Amino acid sequence: MSNSILFEIGLEEMPARFIDDALDQLVNNTKKWLEDNRIPYQSVKGFSTPRRLAVGISGAENKQPDLEEEAKGPARKVAVDENGSWSKAAIGFSKGQGKDVEDIYFKEVKGVDYAHVKKFVQGKPTKELLTGFKEVILSLNFPKNMRWADLNLRYIRPIRWMVALIEDEIIPFKIEGVSTGNKTYGHRFLGELTTIDHASQYEETLSKQFVIADGDKRKAEIAEQLRKLEKEKGWNIIQDPELLKEVTHLVEYPAVFSGSFSDEFLNVPEEALIMSMKEHQRYFPVRSADGELLPNFVAVRNGDDRHIDTVARGNEKVLKARLSDAQFFYNEDQKGSIDKKLEKLKRMVYQVELGTLADKVDRVKNITGYLSEKLSLDEGQQVQAVRAAEICKFDLVTQMVDEFSDLQGIMGEKYARLFGEDEEVAAAIKEHYMPRSANGDLPESTIGAIVSVADKLDTIIGSIAIGNLPTGSQDPYGLRRQSLGILQILKEFEWSVSVEDLLDAVIERYYEWKLPTAERDELTLSVHDFFRTRAAYLLKDEKIAPDVVDAVLAKGIQVYKVTLEKAELLMNKRNEESFKPVHEALGRVLNLAKKADSTQVNETLFENASEEKLYKTYCEVQPAYRKLLEEENPQKALEELSKLAQPIHSFFDQTMVMTEDEKLKQNRLALLNTLSADILAFADLTSIEWKQQF
Repeated sequence: MSNSILFEIGLEEMPARFIDDALDQLVNNTKKWLEDNRIPYQSVKGFSTPRRLAVGISGAENKQPDLEEEAKGPARKVAVDENGSWSKAAIGFSKGQGKDVEDIYFKEVKGVDYAHVKKFVQGKPTKELLTGFKEVILSLNFPKNMRWADLNLRYIRPIRWMVALIEDEIIPFKIEGVSTGNKTYGHRFLGELTTIDHASQYEETLSKQFVIADGDKRKAEIAEQLRKLEKEKGWNIIQDPELLKEVTHLVEYPAVFSGSFSDEFLNVPEEALIMSMKEHQRYFPVRSADGELLPNFVAVRNGDDRHIDTVARGNEKVLKARLSDAQFFYNEDQKGSIDKKLEKLKRMVYQVELGTLADKVDRVKNITGYLSEKLSLDEGQQVQAVRAAEICKFDLVTQMVDEFSDLQGIMGEKYARLFGEDEEVAAAIKEHYMPRSANGDLPESTIGAIVSVADKLDTIIGSIAIGNLPTGSQDPYGLRRQSLGILQILKEFEWSVSVEDLLDAVIERYYEWKLPTAERDELTLSVHDFFRTRAAYLLKDEKIAPDVVDAVLAKGIQVYKVTLEKAELLMNKRNEESFKPVHEALGRVLNLAKKADSTQVNETLFENASEEKLYKTYCEVQPAYRKLLEEENPQKALEELSKLAQPIHSFFDQTMVMTEDEKLKQNRLALLNTLSADILAFADLTSIEWKQQF
C-alpha cells in the first residue's frame, strides 16, 4: 500500500528572494532523506508561499524493503587460531552481527580469505521513521537567519505552525515548542485556521482559504491576469521575468490591478521611472502598442478584487511620492556642470591601495589613449574616446544614480547630452559598462568598446595587483565577468590586438604609476593565467573540445579572434582522415624537439637527401606561412604548414635522429626545434587526441 505524506512549515513572511533556494533545498533534502531511510516513493513536490514551505510525498510505501546483507569480518588467519578454533575476533564479529560462529563462511577478496556472514534486516514501518523528518526541516540553510523570543534556533523567520501527516494521521514531533498537527492557516486576511483532513488534500484545502500553494500555478495565474488586462486596455505590460518571480513570492492569492500617474512625470527619463516603479513598488510599467511609456502601472494585490479601486488609488498616492523624488533628482542633477561633478570624484575612495575614483578615471583615460593609438583611430575619434573616458564616471555623484545604482552609465549618457557633449561621447558613457551580465549586450560603438575595455582592464589588473584575485565562487568585484566582456568585445570588433600585449602594456603602466603591491613576474603570471582560464571558458562555450582548447592556448591567447578561428579549424580537421598524416608528422616534430637545446642548423652536417629536402622545404614554406599568420589567415597558414608533412615523414623514415654521433644528433634536433617554433606558433598539436577520432 502506498501513502501520501505532507510536511508544512508555517512561518512569518519570508523575503521573496530567498524562497526559491529554500524550496529547492527542502525538496532535494527530502528526496535524500527518503533514499537514506530506504523509503520507496513515487514523487516529491514542493510548495511555497510567503508564509509557508511545504513538501508532499506521493506513493510512499508502508515499510522499508527487507534486506539480506553480507557482512565482512576478519581475515582467515585472524579468525582461526593455530589449532583451527574460532578466535575471539571471529566470535566477536559473529555476535556483533547477531549471528553464531556456525554462520561464518570464508570468501576471497583480492587474494585473501575473509570471514563473512549473511544477515537478514527486516524493514521498519514508514510511520516509525517519519518523526526523523524533523532533521530535514532543521537542515535548511538561508543567506540570513534570525532568532526569536528566548529560543536558540536560527531560521529564516519564526516558525509559527507545522503540519505533518501520513494519510490522515499526524506525525508527532516538535521544534522549539511548536508541535506538528493537521491545522494550517489560510490567507492572512481572507482565510482562517483550517484542518487538513488528508495529506493528499493540501492544495485543495488551502485553495478554499484563498491560498494558491503551488508557486508555478500562482505565477501562471498572475501572467494570465496580466494578459487579460493587456487585451482589455490595449497595453503592452513590461513583464520582467525577475519581477514576475518576485511578485509571485510576495502574494498567496494574486489579484492584478492597474493605476495611473500624472503624465508630467514622463519628462523624466523612462529608465528612471521604470526603475522607480519596479525597485520601490514592484509595479509593472506599461507601454503603448507603439512602444511609448504610458502614465500607467500594473500591480499585484495579495488578496481578491474586493475594493480594488480603493487599493489602486492608495498605490497611486504612494507612486506619486516616488516619482516626485525621481523628478527632483533629475532636475537637481542638471545643475552645475560635469567638471564640478568630476571634482567630487576626488573625494570618493575607489580602493584604498588604488586611490580615489578620480585616480581610476585618470588611469582609464590613459589606457584609452593607448588603445586608441594602437587601433589607429583617426584624430577626431581619439579625442572623443579620451573625453568619454575622462567623464565616464561623473554620473556616480548624481542623486539619481545614488538612489538607483543600476542606472549608472544610463543616466550618464542622458546627462552628457543635456550638458552638450558629443553624441558619440554620451553613448560611450553608457556603453563602457557593457556587457553588464555574462551574456549581456556589447557596446555598439568603437569608442564605447575602447573605454569599456580600458575600464575593465584597470579594474581587473588593479584588483589582482592588490591581492583580490577571485577564489572559488567568490568574485565580489565581478572580475571574471569583466574579463569575459573584454574577450567578447575583442571578438565582436575583430581587433587585431594580442591579449598578452594588451595586458603587459597596462601592467607596465601600473609600475610606472607605482601602484601594485605584487611582484612584477608574479602579477604578470597571475593576470595572464586569469585571462587564459576565461578564454578557455569562452572557447568551450563555442563547442570547442577541451584538448583543442589546450592546443590553441598553449602559447597564450594572442589575437583572440584568430585563436577562435584556429580552434574551429582544428575541430573540423580532426574529423578529416586526410589530415591525420599531417598531424602525426607535426606532432612527432614537437615531441622530439623537446630534447633540443638549440635552433642552430648546420647544413654541412646533413648526411642524406631527406635532411636536405626537409630543410629546403621549410625554408620555402616558412616565409609564406609566417606572412599568412601575420595576415590572420589561419586556414591558408595551416595549408602552407601542411606542406612539411611529407618531407617530415621521409626524414623520420630515412634518418636516425638520436644517433651516437653527438654532432649529427644535435644538428638534427636543432632542425626539428626550428620547425617546432613555427608549428607552436599555430598550436600545440600534441595536446589534441587525434587517434580516438579516426
